[in-house]
Amino acid sequence: MEFFDIVIIGAGPAGLACAKEAGKRGYSVLVLERNGQIGRKVCAGGITWNGLMRHMPGFATERDFAKQHLFSRYQSCCIEADHPIVATLNREHLGRSMAEQAQEAGAVIRTEEQALQIGAEKITVRERKTGRDYSVAFKYLVGADGSSSLVRRYLGQPVKHIGLGLNFQIRGRAEKMEWHLRPDLFVNGYAWIFPHQNTISIGAYADRSIFSPTELKRRFLVWAKAQGYGLEQERCTAGYINYDYRGYRFGSDNNIFLTGDAAGLASGLTGEGIYPAIVSGIAVAEEIAGCKDHPELEAVIKSQRMQRRILDISGRGQVLATLLSEAMTLGMRSKILKFDTVEMAGTSSIKK
Repeated sequence: MEFFDIVIIGAGPAGLACAKEAGKRGYSVLVLERNGQIGRKVCAGGITWNGLMRHMPGFATERDFAKQHLFSRYQSCCIEADHPIVATLNREHLGRSMAEQAQEAGAVIRTEEQALQIGAEKITVRERKTGRDYSVAFKYLVGADGSSSLVRRYLGQPVKHIGLGLNFQIRGRAEKMEWHLRPDLFVNGYAWIFPHQNTISIGAYADRSIFSPTELKRRFLVWAKAQGYGLEQERCTAGYINYDYRGYRFGSDNNIFLTGDAAGLASGLTGEGIYPAIVSGIAVAEEIAGCKDHPELEAVIKSQRMQRRILDISGRGQVLATLLSEAMTLGMRSKILKFDTVEMAGTSSIKK
């Protein structure tokens, strides 16, 4: 039976960040990814300046935007900065780049390998191409396997707070990055228009407890048509976002960890997930190495809990959601509030 110090399930940003950091520290690391290609996910592809852009000078974004256009039902505003506030990226390109860095640090990455069963010190894996099952022993196990995490289920951690995202990636070009707060359609969710290089991401996000996927799509198509986008014949992708954070270290020996979406660290307010995924992945590797001080992760957890409180209030009905969205838009319009108020990163930084 093979043995690795650390087995990571999932080759998303959280798993690959953890693999790179642990590999640099001399641990033997195995990353298991059930899909054949790293990086694919339902995602608008937006990253913020505070969250990642200023920490990724070597990674090419597709489009950078120093202006953000915010629309509520009754007002609008344009938020400007002397640096890009949000940029768009290609998730597959990001995945490949992070995978290369993890491998350079010594991590082993296996695609089309699905974790089937977790035991106390070993995991059963299936090679999806051949159907062969095999076992791998570990000292530490890291769940970086998304909102439907096998590791989280093994730990008996429920998921009650779930967001739902819909995305249409259509060919074309747009010049403005737009955020649309429409409580009459999405309650405390929102719709977006994020321009990429040769495509446009148009989508919506809302709480799963409020809308079914079918109902959210119906409402979104109404909104999109009013913006001049007829999307009925376009391909729609959908995905769940876990923001039910209950901790990141578990197990009788404290040797099992959850990161990113598996831990419930995504933003329930905006769906932002890449930054908290990377921060938590690095923090888990540091924790395994004996470091107990994780200021960036603590800041993410604080932001996540604050946003959950906002969601709890605004999700009680359209009237409260309208009041909050109008207050936020007015605050940003009058420059009382800054855009980073709703970011998971705020003004914190992460290690390169």
